[in-house]
Amino acid sequence: MDFLDDPEPHRPENRVLHRDDAPIIDLSEVDDVRPDVGIQAIDELLELETMGAKLWHFEPGEEVGYHAHPEEEEFYFVLEGEFSLKLGPPDDPEYVTVGPGTFWAAGPYEPHGHRYVGEETGVVLALGAPPGNDEVLNPYELESP
Repeated sequence: MDFLDDPEPHRPENRVLHRDDAPIIDLSEVDDVRPDVGIQAIDELLELETMGAKLWHFEPGEEVGYHAHPEEEEFYFVLEGEFSLKLGPPDDPEYVTVGPGTFWAAGPYEPHGHRYVGEETGVVLALGAPPGNDEVLNPYELESP
């Protein structure tokens, strides 16, 4: 899914990009895309082909809802702020509070979600492979292994 409106967005030379040079896109203004947070589409700007890479910007209370994917493996790194993670199966989820410097990951069919619980803007680096519109699954509808 392309998030950049400009058909010819600025492409950095040698695929080097500073965080401050990537525009923040307000997803609340993009139809049919949730969550309603801000993102920097690093993958699009650096023309990544085999992985997705976004910086997600959260205000207090914003979240990525509890979900899973059938194919995508996701990797997260907290740059700023404090987040409450919900990880694992619906019948026995684990809740973990994390802050800057914390990594977490979710593989295919692994339910996960996170809510921003800090007071200022929170920022998470999210990487995913394979990229694209991997289907989003409701963990409550998955069959138990």
